[in-house]
Amino acid sequence: MNSQLQANSAVRAMTGPEKIIAKACGLPSVAPGDFVFPIPHMVMVHDNVLPSIKKALDSIGIDQLANPEKVVLVTDHEVLYGSPRAALYGATNRQAAKAWKVGHFFDVGRGGHGHIFPMEMGLVSPGHFVFDNDRHCTNVGALGAVGFRVGLEISRVLATGTNWIMVPHSLQLTLKGKLPPYVHARDLGTHIGRLIKLGTIPFDLDYKILEFAGDLDQFSLAARVALCSTPTELGAYGVFFPPSKAVLEHASSVAKSPFKAEYSDPSAHYQMRAEIDLDNLEPLVSLPGGIQNAVPISEVAGLSIDHAFIGSCGSSMFEDIAAAAEVLRSRKVASGVRLFVVPGSEETLKRLAATDLMQVFVEAGAVVLPPGCGPCNDAVVGPLHSGEVSISTATNNNHGRFGAKDAKLYLGNPLTVAASAVAGSIIDPRHL
Repeated sequence: MNSQLQANSAVRAMTGPEKIIAKACGLPSVAPGDFVFPIPHMVMVHDNVLPSIKKALDSIGIDQLANPEKVVLVTDHEVLYGSPRAALYGATNRQAAKAWKVGHFFDVGRGGHGHIFPMEMGLVSPGHFVFDNDRHCTNVGALGAVGFRVGLEISRVLATGTNWIMVPHSLQLTLKGKLPPYVHARDLGTHIGRLIKLGTIPFDLDYKILEFAGDLDQFSLAARVALCSTPTELGAYGVFFPPSKAVLEHASSVAKSPFKAEYSDPSAHYQMRAEIDLDNLEPLVSLPGGIQNAVPISEVAGLSIDHAFIGSCGSSMFEDIAAAAEVLRSRKVASGVRLFVVPGSEETLKRLAATDLMQVFVEAGAVVLPPGCGPCNDAVVGPLHSGEVSISTATNNNHGRFGAKDAKLYLGNPLTVAASAVAGSIIDPRHL
């Protein structure tokens, strides 16, 4: 480390994420713009990149990882082996797990979505720092951890134990008021995107950490996950919730290693601050082409649909799936509509099976798929035909995400998607 960085790292007021980064680097403090080398508590690698990563490491003769006990390999993108590619992903994951002697390998049927189950199982805890090849590692911010995507440079982390990052600037968004009934954290996420697009919130999220503040005790872990997932699609490099009492109680009950939650100093510097009033928020739907294209659901109500999907790393925890099930209870999916439900983890699947909720989905005519990404992984299952219309809780609705490029993809909260599957058209869940 150069002397300038040491000078910049003198003790200073910091945000919670800056404290976590500093701790991972063994520094008293860090500042935005510093180039540092954090040592992660967890290194997550997903099945869809494993073949490329293993090939790269094999080509330079690296067959031992720096810290294999910290590595989590997960099969979550191609859970159903419906193609030779999927079989390759699974086989490579198993080979790598054995050859590298990784600490945590979750094959099909073992874990679920890599951005969900580690939080449920205590592999990541408040105050931890995570490297991941996938951008939705921002989900760990729901716990009060920090997760950064490094793409294929995850191979460098595997080989050396670290990778360089530049400490991002932080933005603070204060939430005031309470979410009304039937309004989900996904609605708030798309609302934030809409306000940024309109310039009402003048945030530029590119390579920034978005930190939430305000009336946060109302947000469960599942709701926080939903809110952490959405800004990622707007360019945020990290998302952070200061841990609540409930989150700390959960983390303490499952933690696999010691942890210390971190909170922002009162005088911490933010590049920009803004606030949102939640009291009058209503269910929203994002029009095709981006989550930021959000409109009140009344503007698209009545639009016929062919396809519906509840899941993804933004809306697949038990709380999300259970809420959708209650909408479907004693109802049927409309003729001509196919509804896919994908729990985020094996734990959620077990909880559904232990109640009557799984039966609710079966009787409604939904298709329940194994835990993982499901259709959100570029429609490897449940693709759309040309011209079809979908409403889902997927992480994004970019053109071609679900198959045909001319298919129309709308996004809503789990209740909206379930209600629309029953109605056969987009409908406000309050009006079903």
